[in-house]
Amino acid sequence: MTLAREGDVARTSKSGDKAGDDGRVRIFDTTLRDGEQAPGCTMSLEEKLAVAHQLARLKVDIIEAGFPAASEGDWAAVHHIAREVGGVYGPEICGLARANERDIDRCWTAVEPAANPRIHIVLATSDLHMKHKLGMTRSQVVAAVAASVSHACAFGAQVEFSAEDAARSDPTFLNEVLTAALQCGATTLNVPDTVGYSTPDEYGALVAGVRANVPGIERATISGHCHDDLGLAVANSLAAARAGARQVECTINGIGERAGNAALEEFVMALHTRGQLFALHTNIETRELGRTSRLVSQCTGINVPPNKAIVGANAFAHEAGIHQDGVLKNRLTYEIMSAETVGWDGVGLVLGKHSGRHALRVKTEALGYELTDDELSLVFTRFKELADRKKLLDEKDIHALLLPLQSGVPSLQLQSKA
Repeated sequence: MTLAREGDVARTSKSGDKAGDDGRVRIFDTTLRDGEQAPGCTMSLEEKLAVAHQLARLKVDIIEAGFPAASEGDWAAVHHIAREVGGVYGPEICGLARANERDIDRCWTAVEPAANPRIHIVLATSDLHMKHKLGMTRSQVVAAVAASVSHACAFGAQVEFSAEDAARSDPTFLNEVLTAALQCGATTLNVPDTVGYSTPDEYGALVAGVRANVPGIERATISGHCHDDLGLAVANSLAAARAGARQVECTINGIGERAGNAALEEFVMALHTRGQLFALHTNIETRELGRTSRLVSQCTGINVPPNKAIVGANAFAHEAGIHQDGVLKNRLTYEIMSAETVGWDGVGLVLGKHSGRHALRVKTEALGYELTDDELSLVFTRFKELADRKKLLDEKDIHALLLPLQSGVPSLQLQSKA
């Protein structure tokens, strides 16, 4: 196996335009590693395998399957995923390792069965982390990065290096460390905002600085990895992509440490929906996003908030009468993407006190009834009275509203379409 396979290396010019770059951003999914580290998100081996298979159907480019040195269970999960999901035409299978030989050796034995294995080495580069967590000097960090990347590359796997807390690192030192990793064979250089501290302008400038100041950067792919402590993970990831990052690391439903990671579905659909603005794309099969979200929620036991972008229950739901009327006439009035594109079906009309006559007519017709204008007016009055007492009305409520009209008012002849 060679160190670099066709398509792994993003060729970048200093101007910011990529020679031969088709604008594709590779999706590195870390739901099974960083995502599972979130409190309460631990998954069994069977659940991890199910999620990994679904991520392959989603067509992510890389699955970070776990941290093999962390436990026997994590090693087994990564190994099974590498063997069962990491086929020739499947995603790369990646394992995390700290910058030491034991972790790297353990990682390699776990990912080795994959057709396209990757070792992901991480070591902090901020002065804060080096002093208080690592107890290492700058020169020791550079030496450790060079040694660990060289050791990993000897196995023949793709090697990614992450400068932990890059967003709070001294840029000059960060570039020195990334240069050492690149010279020793790393093909992906990750500059994570580990603690969610950065803003889009700052993070985009960080990526641009790496592209401008790391010699030989055209031989590598720059990756972004953002946390959501300030609610900016997706915005920062988009800024990184605009600045030249051609890999973005994210999780399904945005799960992860503390406030979580950049949400895969939000990042992908931002590029998909705003194609003219970004001129970037992914290989993600967007119609699998809803199904993937639901599976991860089921396996982790973490519910998706109803107002969650893209995959929340209310993402394509409308209760306000003005909105419902507009959507029924032309969905583009209030929907910037189609629900079907992300794996949801139909128009999400939620019936409540804000709903209008148009939505009620559509709902009654969907239930098989044809109402005259006068009949609809009577039902609508009763509907509003009930909606004032009850937040949301379901199909049983609508049937209940129609029943007395069918049996007790001769002038209302409700005819079922069936």
